[in-house]
Amino acid sequence: MGTGGDGACLLLLLGVGDQLFALETANVVEVIPRVLLRPVSGSPPHRPGVFNFRGRVVPVVDVSQLIAGHPCAEHLSSRIIMVRHRSGGSGERDGLVGLLAERVTDTVLKSLNSFQPADGAAQLAPFLGGVALDERGLIQLLHADTLAQVGLAQTSEEPETDDRG
Repeated sequence: MGTGGDGACLLLLLGVGDQLFALETANVVEVIPRVLLRPVSGSPPHRPGVFNFRGRVVPVVDVSQLIAGHPCAEHLSSRIIMVRHRSGGSGERDGLVGLLAERVTDTVLKSLNSFQPADGAAQLAPFLGGVALDERGLIQLLHADTLAQVGLAQTSEEPETDDRG
């Protein structure tokens, strides 16, 4: 699932500001409308909260906040992309995370070999992959597993303290 006969892979496109990114659809469970999130005390800005997804509490990572430092815009095209990821040492995709993103409206069939390494991107953010040219412009690949791991692992810069003594 997710690849065509010519080695092409189905990619889900999303935006961060005026930049275009893509996720492989192989681990995308579902794309849902933006829903009301319950904030979690002490979470960093790129983790706006959690929500109930079919009886399961799922954390959400704001892709715009993580990549560009500003929250995901509240557009009709903003969506939560439900993604399976490796959550533990087992190597199996048993975790579920919601990726809040802008302009989640299209897919493209593209060979992963067409993505060229982006100089320095992996050092700045390990979830950033290569870059490919398309009629829409440059598209940068996002590695969903690494994006989920980084987004869920980072903690608030200033943890809350309990001053009750």
